This record gives sequence, structure tokens and C-alpha cells, in this order.
Amino acid sequence: ATKAHIKLNTKKLYQADGYAVKELLKITSVLYGAMNTKGVEGTDLGEEDSSKFKFDLGSKIADLKAARQLASEITSKGATLYDLLGKEVELREARTESIARPLEINEAEKMMKVAIDCVREQVQKTKDMLNNVALDEASLEAKIEKRKLELERSQKRLQTLQSVRPAFMDEYEKIEEQLQKQYSIYLEKFRNLTYMEQLLDDHRRAEQEMFEVNQLRNVQ
Repeated sequence: ATKAHIKLNTKKLYQADGYAVKELLKITSVLYGAMNTKGVEGTDLGEEDSSKFKFDLGSKIADLKAARQLASEITSKGATLYDLLGKEVELREARTESIARPLEINEAEKMMKVAIDCVREQVQKTKDMLNNVALDEASLEAKIEKRKLELERSQKRLQTLQSVRPAFMDEYEKIEEQLQKQYSIYLEKFRNLTYMEQLLDDHRRAEQEMFEVNQLRNVQ
């Protein structure tokens, strides 16, 4: 403000309200006018310069996560390296001894034969497992086919039994018809008995009432 000879009201500026915005507009208007007078090249340069100072928060967070991950990896790798370096004294002697020892063709050939035999054994085991799977599959298919035949025979037998009329069926139907008649007679007798008992109760109640009335008359 001093170099550009801009008069600012510091009291309004420190209020930090709408009046402060008006004071700041005095500076921004001068800067905006200066930017417009630079021309096209100056404007492009200004945009490039301003783009350099843009702050991408997402990229910073990603960089922070990557830095934390690298720090943890560096720590774990450092601990592993420290342990390995601690065993270097013993490993150096074994390494030196192995390097100084001449290579024996017979021993190397023996080790290769052992490795080849192990691989062949694994291949044979795999083939045996495949053969066993094939045998199990054939056995299961045979069992399934056997069950299907048994099911078909059972269904045919059931149909035959359902179509044949039992020998005792005629007698059963006759007895059932007689039972229906006996049950009808029983119901009729039961209704008659209930009705007669009701009449008897009514008659006894009427006699009791008449007896009570006669007693009252004799008392009077």
C-alpha cells in the first residue's frame, strides 16, 4: 500500500467485516488492472506461474500414505538386515568352506538323481490318485445305476399292489356296512334315552314344586 500509494483505512481493515473487504478491493483492483495491461504473453506466464503454486490435497495425502508405507517397510527390512548381518560371521565361514571345496561331479550327479527320483515319485503318486478317482467314479456310477433299478422295481411293485384287490376286501366292506347300521341304531337309542331322561327330570321337578306348594298351603 505504501509503494503503490494506496490509502487504506486500517481501522476498517482490522474489523475483518464487509468494510474490510472494501478496503482490500482497493489493492485487488490495482493488481487486476496491472495483470490486464501485461498482454497475452504476460497473462500466459502469469497462469503458468500461478499453476505452480496450486496445492493438490489429494496428491499430498497419497504421498503421505506412500511415505508411511515406505517407512514401515524400511524399518522391517532394516531389522531383517540387522539379524542377517549378525549371522554373517558364521555364514562367512560356511560360505568360504563351500567355495573352497572342489566341485565333485559324482556327488552332483547323485543329488540330481535323487531329485529326479523324488519328482518321478510325485508324478507316480499323482497318477495313482487320478486312477483312484476314476475307479471311485466308476464305482459310484455303478451304485447309482443299481439304485435306479431298485427304484424302478419298487415302483412297479407298488403299482401292482395298488391295482390288485385284496381277498378280504369284500368281507371288510360287509362288516363296515354293518357297523354303519349299528352306529345309526346306537345314535337313535342314545337320543331317545337322553329325551326320556329329560322328561323324567321335568316330571320330578314338577312333583317337587307341587309338594312344596302343598306344604305351604297346609302351613297357612
